Amino acid sequence: MTRTITPRRVRTLALLFLAVLGMLLAGAGTASAHAALTGSDPAQGVVVDKAPSQVTLTFSEKVATSDDSLRVLDPKGKRVDTGRPSNVSGTSYAVPLHSGLPDGTYTVSWQVVSADSHPVAGAFTFSIGAPSTTTVSVTDRTVGGGIVGRLYGFGRYVSYAGFIVLVGGAAFVLACWRRGSGVRALQRFVVGGWLALTSATLLLLLLRGSYTSSGKVGAIFDLSLLGQVLQTKSGAALISRLLLLAAAALFIAVLFGAYARPSPTTTPNDDASRRLPDSRDAEEKRDLTFGLAIGGTVVAAGLAASWAMAEHASTGLQPGVAMPVDVVHLLAVAAWLGGLCALLVALYRSDTPIEAAAVHRFSRVAFGSVLALVATGIYQSWRQLGSWSAFTDTAYGRLLLVKIGLVALLVGIAWISRRWTARLADTAVVQPHEEAVEQNTSQNDVLEVKEPAAARAGTGSARTATASADSSAGEGPRAARGSTADGGAASTTGSEESEEPDASEAADEARTSGDSEAPADSERAAQLARQKAAIATARQKRQRDADPDRFGLRRSVLAEAGVAVVLLAVTTVLTQTEPGRTEQQAKAATSASSSSSSTADSSSGALTLTMPFDTGGTDGKGVVSVDLDPARVGGNDMHVYVQRPNGRAFDIPEVKVAFTLETKKIGPLPVSPDHIATGHWATNGVQIPMAGDWKVAVTVRTSDIDQVTVSKNAQIG
Repeated sequence: MTRTITPRRVRTLALLFLAVLGMLLAGAGTASAHAALTGSDPAQGVVVDKAPSQVTLTFSEKVATSDDSLRVLDPKGKRVDTGRPSNVSGTSYAVPLHSGLPDGTYTVSWQVVSADSHPVAGAFTFSIGAPSTTTVSVTDRTVGGGIVGRLYGFGRYVSYAGFIVLVGGAAFVLACWRRGSGVRALQRFVVGGWLALTSATLLLLLLRGSYTSSGKVGAIFDLSLLGQVLQTKSGAALISRLLLLAAAALFIAVLFGAYARPSPTTTPNDDASRRLPDSRDAEEKRDLTFGLAIGGTVVAAGLAASWAMAEHASTGLQPGVAMPVDVVHLLAVAAWLGGLCALLVALYRSDTPIEAAAVHRFSRVAFGSVLALVATGIYQSWRQLGSWSAFTDTAYGRLLLVKIGLVALLVGIAWISRRWTARLADTAVVQPHEEAVEQNTSQNDVLEVKEPAAARAGTGSARTATASADSSAGEGPRAARGSTADGGAASTTGSEESEEPDASEAADEARTSGDSEAPADSERAAQLARQKAAIATARQKRQRDADPDRFGLRRSVLAEAGVAVVLLAVTTVLTQTEPGRTEQQAKAATSASSSSSSTADSSSGALTLTMPFDTGGTDGKGVVSVDLDPARVGGNDMHVYVQRPNGRAFDIPEVKVAFTLETKKIGPLPVSPDHIATGHWATNGVQIPMAGDWKVAVTVRTSDIDQVTVSKNAQIG
């Protein structure tokens, strides 16, 4: 028993898609930031003896700042910072403060844009002299939420979906089913992807300024914010995407225009009346195919690079390797999932049967795409997580596990589809179409032979033929049903074959007749011809759907597409989630800061600075602590401790420390401590020439090539 896609089923599938998308959007909430605050000076909750000259924040990656990115408020809520934040070193940013600040509790509020384009905000307090009451709320500033945040998230979903449909659909036509360039359903499918991606890109460009600043709806059309966005990396990526979409429009016009046109015919007096291209036409077709393949690949890679250059891949470890890998990953996703949806359209919505050879070709393309996805996905997972524990301890890791499970499910269903593909026979799919072509050709021959006689027959013969055709129109569906009741027989009855030339003959006679009733007869004949064509199309579809192998393939491909929709949604949420490596680094920094970072021991005057590090290599993560006693001008004893994130001490090849007083242009003063025990280095007599806000930089080397320098500022003397 075969099934067809009815409007009711289409609506059900659409509602299912919207329901899944809505649940994922609702679960996403506010977009998570990808830059994390790893340290501050003064530290969160610390009580300092005298007012600092500036407040310094250190992030896990470089961030973009504005005039209001870093604010310091006194206990009454009045701003005490005096200028725009400046980048003092690496990923540290400082804002100067008024001199002579009174004792009390101060609030530091910050909102920046991370290097991978996502806004991040937060707040904390520190005290001068002694804590006091404050009228300022210490709750973190939220960004990426509200109506603007939800619209921006929706735009990201649509842009990814549009890219996959556009690139995957076009690749399916060129690489798997070239006849599909003339199929109206596939044309609408690919053009719809282009429209979705273009519309979403324009929406993201308008929302970007408000999304990264105030989050107000009224700021969407603020031209000054739009101008600022165009000067950022994200704005440049969106503009580049729009320019590439203009080139993609030209590609689509050629693909579904000149490429889809039938080849010129040979002589019209050919005995077989066949439309066969000559060798020159075939060569031109091959050249056009090659040109479209090269141009399409360049445009598709450029569109994928517009994401890679502005998001996760552009920051963190090995960006020079990560960005090309991300481009390959996106192209593989589009070739697999986009081609899968195009195949679904060809199986369900196309009047032209798709050959088994085309399905086999897509199966090979999908297999290669899966291999590319596995290879690039492993690298991306290592880069974003950094440890096995991050799979379960971070939100990014848990989402990644869900994605891996969905990919495994999708591969399993694809294996079932490959089994159905292997059972398909070209003859079972192509034969009905070829018979229809031959039948139409024979009808055209009959028309060419009988038209002169019909023209001379006059009005009476036209009426007679039309009436005869009308009387037999009702038998067409019954005959068609009878011809396919046994499982899709390809033959037709002799009465049906004789009726169609009569109907066309009647239409021609009616058009050539000079009688006053000719227009009405012509209209009736044209209507009859349309009915006969619809009957023939319905018969062809029934014959096509009667194939059990084709029916099984359609069901498995539909299941694949359903899983792919959920997979795309999870992937889009994953791109808005803070990477596990960054989240763990931030947790380690917060834990260290709350216990001992930048705190002075009241009895001994010792200073302890704790800094997390990650060299990116094997066993390259840990925490380094620097103890300076008595943290005064003159000689000091220094101890350096290196621990893993779990708190266990471990040895590394080299540790170096340097002291710099930037305000007086002193330093860096290098110190090379001696190894004392496992994870412990020390030296005596470290000379601090004068009091001030010193930057203590520690260089940690975990292998011959993996090293990193972390630093913090401390008031010494």
